Amino acid sequence: MDPSIETGKVITVPATGHSEPLKRYSRGMMAMALGLAAVSDVLSIWITFVPPAQIAIDVVTALALFWILGRRWALLPGFIAEAIPGLGVFPVWVLVVLSIILYDGFKKPARA
Repeated sequence: MDPSIETGKVITVPATGHSEPLKRYSRGMMAMALGLAAVSDVLSIWITFVPPAQIAIDVVTALALFWILGRRWALLPGFIAEAIPGLGVFPVWVLVVLSIILYDGFKKPARA
């Protein structure tokens, strides 16, 4: 069984030329994070005119994504963008999760 297919695990892959290994998410974790982000964005569209409910959904979403994906600074700009009135109609959380999944494996090359 391929260890990268297991759900709920972060796979550590040795990086060539880097001092620390790269962390890759399992498909289950990626699907869970994308699903949560999509549900949150759909709910944000429907409750745009109820700011307390929208803030509560965004706080819960940020905490849940923090729990699923770990400590990622990319979650902070997403939370700030969601706090701006009117931006709830854009799929900010989905874009944040996609950026974390796509660009997390890129590290700066080690300098000699």
